[in-house]
Amino acid sequence: MIPKIELKSSKEIKNYQDNKLNKLMAYLYKNSKYYKNLFIKNNINLNEINSINDLVKIPVTTKEQLHKYNEEFICVPKQKIIDYTTTSGTLGDPISIILTEKDLNMLAYNEAISFACAGINNNDIVQLSTTIDKQFMAGLAYFLGARKIGCGIIRTGAGSPELQWNSILKYSPTYLITVPSFLLKLIEYADKNNIDLNSCSIKNAICIGESIRNEKFSENELSKKIKSNWNIKLFSTYASTEMRAAFTECEYNKGGHHHPELLIIEVLDENDNPVKKGCPGELTITTIAVEGMPLLRFKTGDIIKTDSTKCKCGRNTFRLSPVIGRKNHMIKLKGTSIYPDMIYNVLNKFNEIHDYILELNSVVGSDQIIIKILSDSPSKMLSDKIILSLKANIKVSPIIKFIDKEKLNELQFPKLSRKKRKLIDNRNKEIILDCEHKE
Repeated sequence: MIPKIELKSSKEIKNYQDNKLNKLMAYLYKNSKYYKNLFIKNNINLNEINSINDLVKIPVTTKEQLHKYNEEFICVPKQKIIDYTTTSGTLGDPISIILTEKDLNMLAYNEAISFACAGINNNDIVQLSTTIDKQFMAGLAYFLGARKIGCGIIRTGAGSPELQWNSILKYSPTYLITVPSFLLKLIEYADKNNIDLNSCSIKNAICIGESIRNEKFSENELSKKIKSNWNIKLFSTYASTEMRAAFTECEYNKGGHHHPELLIIEVLDENDNPVKKGCPGELTITTIAVEGMPLLRFKTGDIIKTDSTKCKCGRNTFRLSPVIGRKNHMIKLKGTSIYPDMIYNVLNKFNEIHDYILELNSVVGSDQIIIKILSDSPSKMLSDKIILSLKANIKVSPIIKFIDKEKLNELQFPKLSRKKRKLIDNRNKEIILDCEHKE
């Protein structure tokens, strides 16, 4: 189930996207109050935007702008809106994203080809271990995509290892769609209840929300910990509510595949210029298949790299690396720049650590990292061991605090939250990317 455009040459894909961009520009000028004002204010002549190479002539769109002028991005009358979705609310109040009937069909198409990329077909049964309510787009997308493929679906929702295993043992699903760290809780439950992991029906997991790869696509510590206990194939997938599309790995696990019929992709430095090939930068997207609320040069805040070498699966589209980190979550410590994911990767090595959350604070001249840890064996010896490992691997020395499960749950699941959080960022600072741009 590989779309024909993804097998075309790079030149053919570019020509396809050039044509889609021209149509999008005209559509936005006619229907989007926000973008029409942007074009007029910046003297942008639509006739001069003929190629994706011309996108640099247009100002980027930020999350702050989407938040502040939310309704001005809507391009359809109210009666055409079918679904009201919201983001997780990283700026305070969640951002609303609306979808029309056409958008919902496109969402189903995106997830169907993404799942097919990971090998799902109509003979499979998928256990959906993520919420589909609370205006959460991801769960809805997974459900629609699985329906389009025609496979069976078990909607267990997030949490409750007992419910997950009851469903696995009763219905024999072949794929789990879940946050990868939750697989560790399933492994723990299976061990305590004499369930043989490797004789159960689950052979694959689509991993959402957390990275399971390092930058060069090797397994990170979380992935290694899962697979050392469970002989299961893991597939990484990356998406966001705003892009309404996904990047999912194929069987070769060399990055999430780009769907050029859905998104135009740029990777930008701190000056909004394209980075050199292979250089990390901020993923910036233009939606070319969205009707209700299209976005033009929208900066996601996620730092990634692209890989344009041809994949063995036959697709000619480029692939995304795992997310290196969020731009606003970069940590500066005594001249060293790191991302929280680098810390997570070290913490995941420790079997003594059952769960954790990071807290970032601003102190004079630097950032402060506090790691709050849940462990059955809290001790100064364990604390020193963790600090020593972090110093050796990423040259940081955080403050370690041990807390109980109840307190950790309060921090990870604040009021009205839809998903578990691993980071509390109390800072307020602008981060600059270390990245060169093309000449």
